[in-house]
Amino acid sequence: MSDWNDSIIKEFRENDGRVGGNFANTHLLLLTTTGAKSGEKRIAPVMYFTDADGIYVIASKAGTPENPAWYHNLLAEPEVTVERATDGGIKSYAATATAVDRDERDELWAKFSAQAPNFAQYQEKTERVIPIVAILPR
Repeated sequence: MSDWNDSIIKEFRENDGRVGGNFANTHLLLLTTTGAKSGEKRIAPVMYFTDADGIYVIASKAGTPENPAWYHNLLAEPEVTVERATDGGIKSYAATATAVDRDERDELWAKFSAQAPNFAQYQEKTERVIPIVAILPR
């Protein structure tokens, strides 16, 4: 894990799920996946979006040519743990992560990239279709 991720994770946990910097005033969660090769637990801070059907995360990796490691991990093992800020502090729960199909992805992409225009810029930087993942509590 990078020092940058480590500092965000630490700040998130020390401040009831609130952080500054790039993630100030955004919805952030900590997503714990199981390493596809190592079997070790991996924690990634990611922005999330909500709609009537639930919580979603975008596997943007800032528009790089490859998907983030956490996305690769959840494809191999979709059972994840989520830490998310609530009015009462951080709530941790078990969830199942599922990549949405292309039609749903395109619909959600339009909605979420309008809310956070940097994601539209990420898609412009890469030839891959950036996946969207539904996070469903177990």
